[in-house]
Amino acid sequence: MTDPSPAAVPAAVPRVLSVIPPMTQLNTPYPSAPYLTGFLRQHGVHAVQEDLALALVLQLLSPDGLTALRARVDALAPRDRTLGIDSFSEQFDRYRATMAPTLAFLQGRDPTLAHRIASRGFLPEGPRFASLDVYIDPDGGDPLGWAFGALGVQDRARHFATLYLNDLADVLREAVDARFEFVRYGESLAQSQPTFDPLADALAAPLNLVDATLRTLTLAAIARHAPRVVLVSVPFPGAVYAAFRIAQAIREHDASIVTVLGGGFVNTELRELNDARVFDYFDYVTLDAGERPLLALLEHIAGRRSQQRLVRTFLRTHDDDGRAVVKYMNFAEADVPFSEVGTPTWDGLPLDRYLSLLDMLNPMHRLWSDGRWNKLTVAHGCYWKKCSFCDVSLDYISRYDAASAETLVGRIETIVRETGQTGFHFVDEAAPPKSLRALAAELKRRDIAISWWGNIRFEKSFTPELCLELADSGCIAISGGLEVASDRLLKLMKKGVSVEQVARVTKGFADAGILVHAYLMYGFPTQTVQDTVDALEYVRQLFEAGCIQSGFFHRFACTVHSPVGMNPAEYGVTLQPLPPVSFAKNDVGFVDPVGTDHDALGRALNKALYNFMHGIGLDEDVRGWFAGRAPKPRVARHFIERALDGGARR
Repeated sequence: MTDPSPAAVPAAVPRVLSVIPPMTQLNTPYPSAPYLTGFLRQHGVHAVQEDLALALVLQLLSPDGLTALRARVDALAPRDRTLGIDSFSEQFDRYRATMAPTLAFLQGRDPTLAHRIASRGFLPEGPRFASLDVYIDPDGGDPLGWAFGALGVQDRARHFATLYLNDLADVLREAVDARFEFVRYGESLAQSQPTFDPLADALAAPLNLVDATLRTLTLAAIARHAPRVVLVSVPFPGAVYAAFRIAQAIREHDASIVTVLGGGFVNTELRELNDARVFDYFDYVTLDAGERPLLALLEHIAGRRSQQRLVRTFLRTHDDDGRAVVKYMNFAEADVPFSEVGTPTWDGLPLDRYLSLLDMLNPMHRLWSDGRWNKLTVAHGCYWKKCSFCDVSLDYISRYDAASAETLVGRIETIVRETGQTGFHFVDEAAPPKSLRALAAELKRRDIAISWWGNIRFEKSFTPELCLELADSGCIAISGGLEVASDRLLKLMKKGVSVEQVARVTKGFADAGILVHAYLMYGFPTQTVQDTVDALEYVRQLFEAGCIQSGFFHRFACTVHSPVGMNPAEYGVTLQPLPPVSFAKNDVGFVDPVGTDHDALGRALNKALYNFMHGIGLDEDVRGWFAGRAPKPRVARHFIERALDGGARR
C-alpha cells in the first residue's frame, strides 16, 4: 500500500486535540504533542494542542487554587499537620500576595522582581529554605557567593523562587495527595504494574483537589476546541494516572469523543495489554511511532478504512460469548520515514507561561529545568543499539532512521520563526556524530545562530576538532552514558567505550567550552563493592580533571526488553518469575549471586556525586563516602590525568 498523501485523510475527519498530561516538565512543553500536531496538520487534519501539565500547576498556584489548598489544610487533624503545612498556614497571606508576581518572574515577564526575591525579604520561607543553611560562610561573607557572585541576582532569585514553589508542592503532597510531585503524579500506580487494579481503584476514588482541578481544565479545553478525537501521550509512568483522569472526564462529559492513548510508557510497558477495563477510558491504544497508526485510525473514523486495517492498535471487542476482550490490530504498513514526519509546531501552547526553575546550583544540571527549549530529534532510534541494559528490542531504539542536515536545519529555521526562540534540546537516544557534524556545517553554511544541547555516546568519533566544530555551531552542553566506570563492566554492557576513551572525549568537549553531564549506573549484574568504589574513584578524577561538570547515578533496573532481560544467563543472573501480566510489563527482578548491597552503596554514591557537582570533596579519599569499611580503590590516583597525557601524545 502506498503512503497516504495529505488528501488521503479528508477534511471531513473531525478536529483532533493532542494533550500533554500531568506531570511532565514545567519549563518547556513535552515534544509529543508538538510533533503530532505538526505532522497531522501536514496531512490536512485540523489539529490543536493543550499542555494540561502546565495548566494544572498554574491553576493550583492561582489565588483560587491557594485558597482551596488552605481549606484542605485547615480541615486536617492536628496529628496530620507537618512543619511545612504549619508554615503554609502561618504565612498564607504572604503566599497569596507573592505568588502571581513570582510566577511572572519565573516566566520571564517581570525580571526586575529578582532584586526583591534575592533579598530574602519578599518571599515567605518554608522548610525547603533550610537547604541554604549548608552554605553558611563562617567568615560572615556571602554564603552563596561561590554560586552567584556579586552580580548573579537573576539566578539567585530563581533559585529562591524554586525553593518557594517546592515548599508548596510539599504542602500539596502532604495535605491533598501523597502521590503528587511537580514532575510526576501517581507514578507507582502504573510503573511495571502487572494488573490494572491499583489504577482502577485510584480512578474509582472521589476526586481530590488536584483531580477536580484537572477535570475542570480538561472540560474547559474540550469546550474551547470542540474536538472529536483526543490524543493523550504518556511518556512516563508519572503521567499515566492523570492521563486516565483526563480520559475519564471526557468519557463522562461526551462518550462520543474518541480518546486515544499512546506515548513512551505505552510503547514500553503495555505491549501485552489484555485488560478490557482500560477501554472504559480510552477507545484505542497505539504502539510505537504514532504517525502511521494515527493516519490509519483517522481514516477508519472517516469511514475510509476497516477496523481490520488499523496499525499497531489495541481496541476492545467481544468474543462469541459476549465477553469484553482486547484485540490487537496490526495491518502491515511501513512507518512514515523520519525525513517525512514534518516539523513540530508549538502553535497554541502558551510559550510565555512556562516556568524557568533553578533547583540545583550546577551550571549543567540546571538545563533540564531552566529555559524554554525547542525539543527536536536528530534521528529516530539509536545508531548503536547494542547496550545490554537498554530496551534495544523496541522500535524507539531498534529502528534507526535519520534525516539529512538540510532537512533538520530547515526544521530549525521554521521553529525559530514560529517561536522566536533559538534554544534547542536534541532529545535523541544518542545523536550520531556524523549527523551532528553535518548539522554543524549546515548551520554554518546558512549562517544560523542557535544554542543547542543533547545526548550522545562518548565514542572516539568525537575528536577535539569535532568538539570545536560543534561548539562553533552553538553546542553548549552534552550528556552521555558513562554508566559504570569500569572497563570490565563496560565490556559486559557492550557500551563500546572504555574509561580512558570517555576521559579523552569528555575533556575534548570541556576544552571546547561545552558542559558535560555523565549518566552513571550502579547495581549492574556482577558488580561488586570493589567495582563500585573503583567507579566512584574514576568519577572523582573525571570531575577533578574538568572532564565532566555534572552527573547522575541511577540504580540498574532489568527490563524484559533489554539483552539482560532476554538473555540473563549471559550476565550471570537469574530472573525472578513475573506474576500474570494483563497491564504493564517492564521491570523484572533478578538474583545476582554476587549479593552486593546496592541500596547502601547507592546512598553513598549519590551523596558523593552531589558534593562533586558543587566542587566539594574532590581531593578526598572516596572511601570516606561509604558507611563502614570500604576497600581501597584499585585505580591509580592520577589515572585520568595520565590517560589524558597519553591521549595528547598519541
